Amino acid sequence: MRKEDKQSIIEQLGAKLNEYAHFYLVDVTGLNAEATSSLRRKCFGADIKMVVVKNTLLHKAFEAAEIDYSPLYDVLKGSTAVFFCNTANAPAKLIKEEGKSGVPALKAAYAEEGFYIGADQLDTLCAIKSKNEVIAEVVALLQSPAKNVISSLQSAGQTIHGVLKTLGERPE
Repeated sequence: MRKEDKQSIIEQLGAKLNEYAHFYLVDVTGLNAEATSSLRRKCFGADIKMVVVKNTLLHKAFEAAEIDYSPLYDVLKGSTAVFFCNTANAPAKLIKEEGKSGVPALKAAYAEEGFYIGADQLDTLCAIKSKNEVIAEVVALLQSPAKNVISSLQSAGQTIHGVLKTLGERPE
């Protein structure tokens, strides 16, 4: 590979590191062409960009980035694919679903501005809530007291109406 080509790939990786908020380093050793193609389709469906890279080029892209990615340098061994995404837990769920046979396996991840090293972090990454999930929980929590007040007022109105009706119908 020519030096110009390598520099172009490093720049493209750097642009993706800036474009996406989260990325996962995944070990894809043992995947044949058919399995890799299937994984790419599933990534595309989950809005994840999958890029298979040379470790040395990814290492240089990390060094050129504004963020210090040095905790990830040790996992750059073997066959590596990078899953870029804007939803922190989407790749973790995909890896957990697809990785039941051991391939693909999580090497490391950069999600929510934190480093997660090792395959044992997969459950932690799956538990991270996306921005939309957090917003939905907050809205539900805010709506709950309002619904309780409205429900109480409606039932109280029914109760008062029933008492007044009973008193009005009672012979004196």
